[in-house]
Amino acid sequence: AGRDISDVDPRADDAESFLADLVHPVLAAVRAVPVPVVAAVQGAALGIGLGLMAATDVVYAGRSARLGSPFNRIGAVLDSGGHALLVDRLGPHRTMDLVLTGELLDGEEAARVGLVSRVVDDDELLERARALVTAVAEGPTAAFVESKRIVTDLAAQRGASSALLRAEARAQGAASRTEDYVEGFTAFQQKRPPTFRGR
Repeated sequence: AGRDISDVDPRADDAESFLADLVHPVLAAVRAVPVPVVAAVQGAALGIGLGLMAATDVVYAGRSARLGSPFNRIGAVLDSGGHALLVDRLGPHRTMDLVLTGELLDGEEAARVGLVSRVVDDDELLERARALVTAVAEGPTAAFVESKRIVTDLAAQRGASSALLRAEARAQGAASRTEDYVEGFTAFQQKRPPTFRGR
């Protein structure tokens, strides 16, 4: 999923530090694994979950998967490299549409638009992901490592750079100092619709 905000005090939340100090090192560690990393996504992959998914090399999604940016509901900013992933795969117009509407894509749509490698039935998801991992482990692993290095280098030229992650963290920090952020978090915790005021 994403960050659990159910107990976060939005008035004291240092969102920029949370991302920079806790989340970005995890994303970097996943990206730095020299062998192919396979993700199996079932249910929600939002915010940090979406960033973790984007840091992997192959993504199998169950049909129940839900991917996107629901941050419009809490007055926050898409983070964890989500902007780069969505712009790269969907283009700027569709990305902004998802950011503004908070629409979530199911596994089928995510596969169709290239956010995930493929969609599989939920009850087959882990079995299919494990079968791929086994095939990779039994295959020409040195060649796979070289291909991962090349693909990673190409993606770094276009994708979630450390500069982008810093920009998202700064933007999240700025958003966290707004009244809308406090209202969004509070409304989420109280299970009611937020009333945003644009400040």
